[in-house]
Amino acid sequence: MKYLKIFTLVLFFGIAASLESNAQEVGIRFGDFYGNNVAIDGVFALGEFSRIHADVSFGGNGLGIDALWNPIYDDIPDTDLQWYAGFGPAIYLGDNFRFGAAGEVGAEYAFSEVPITIGLDFRPYLFLIEETEFRAGFGLNVRWRLK
Repeated sequence: MKYLKIFTLVLFFGIAASLESNAQEVGIRFGDFYGNNVAIDGVFALGEFSRIHADVSFGGNGLGIDALWNPIYDDIPDTDLQWYAGFGPAIYLGDNFRFGAAGEVGAEYAFSEVPITIGLDFRPYLFLIEETEFRAGFGLNVRWRLK
């Protein structure tokens, strides 16, 4: 189990480093993730309508990692909002190791005067390894646009 934890952490940082050149936004996310309440939040472009929404959460008794693929990322008609939906792996490294999948659906607003994006999302989690458990929560994202 120790090697699985180390492998997972190395894999995450490797993916994050390879996506760094495509970073669109970096900021902070407030919300619940297995007892953690704050995360470093980033968005990485994969194309015009697809992206990776990644978080590294802390503030509790461990470290949480999400890397969610948002294959749906589009404008909400007749508004200045954009909506997104996606899924991906969720990992918690702490006293209790957890590995599973997370989903995401949210909406965000990009200010035109300043390079800031704010958003609200809902994330359900289904952890499958060490114990099977379902959790869900809302999060508030505040990010600085790099591009």
